[in-house]
Amino acid sequence: MPLVAHTDLPTFQRLREEGEEILDPVRASQQDIREMHIGLLNMMPDAALEATERQFFRLVGACNQIVQFHVHPFTIEGLKRSPQTQAHIARYYESFEKIKLEGLDGLIISGANVTHPSLPEEDFWQPLTEVFSWAKENVTSVLCSCLATHALIQSCYGIKRTRLPAKRWGVFSHKLINRTHPLVAEINTRFDVPHSRFNEIFQSDMERQGIKVLAASKEAGVHLAVSPDGFRIVFFQGHPEYDDISLLKEYKREVMRFYNGEINDYPPFPEHYFDEIVQQIFSDYEHHVRAVKQTGKKLDEFPEAQVLEHIDNTWSDTAKAVFNNWLGKIYQLTHQDRRLPFMDGIDPNNPLGL
Repeated sequence: MPLVAHTDLPTFQRLREEGEEILDPVRASQQDIREMHIGLLNMMPDAALEATERQFFRLVGACNQIVQFHVHPFTIEGLKRSPQTQAHIARYYESFEKIKLEGLDGLIISGANVTHPSLPEEDFWQPLTEVFSWAKENVTSVLCSCLATHALIQSCYGIKRTRLPAKRWGVFSHKLINRTHPLVAEINTRFDVPHSRFNEIFQSDMERQGIKVLAASKEAGVHLAVSPDGFRIVFFQGHPEYDDISLLKEYKREVMRFYNGEINDYPPFPEHYFDEIVQQIFSDYEHHVRAVKQTGKKLDEFPEAQVLEHIDNTWSDTAKAVFNNWLGKIYQLTHQDRRLPFMDGIDPNNPLGL
């Protein structure tokens, strides 16, 4: 069902241009359809802030439930912002105080960049844990992405993430470990998910704390898990929200960082993402970049346009299905005015009976 453009956030117009159905508030008010309010705590850095809005808004808007979705973006203190990005936030984002006052049915928490060896040293740690504490008591379910997963698991269960020998970067195949959980209903037993991270929380550590792992990869580790009660917290270690070109944009940024002398090593290819044609194009470009750095000649434009037709998205259908299942369960559990007789015996502390 459609998103409701309840503000003039530019993301709504971008999604319209992509063909998404976006309701204006007047039209939405004329429809006798229930509303759901989903928060998006967006902690991503400036370059990815608006793309992250679109990615998560798109997944929410693809849900099949008969409902109008109002998505409420907000952020927290402790994240460095440019004046331009701060102006965007000031104009289009809501405050956490308003979020707490008006309430949410569900909450999505994005990843973030870090600058310190341990998460509690980050300036955003205290504000983030305040959101965690409020959401656990006041929101039906919280969905955490990547860094947010690591932060909440450390905050709630005391499990610290482990630094990997090299960046986990690419598109990896995953298998369902639990095929009966409602979050994975009607999805493929094997599916792809992009990952982009330097740290990991391992399956064995999660399971020792009662966290239920639903899907994992032999190469990339756990992607999808849930809190011991089965639903209150959903953990992603991967990035199913990514666009088809998100990893391409990351690769481009890393190449430019090498060219500008910010890193010493030329970046490797994201795994299982570029086909042979793309790898050859970018190998040739690497030779060009290295030569330019030695000779001081003009750098050719990054050959992004040449590879776009070779970039495939092999994960979005599964991502939409998981989001549909997640939002559908929230819909059922919060639709108290139409509660069905068979729901009367459901334990509110274990609504899925898991």
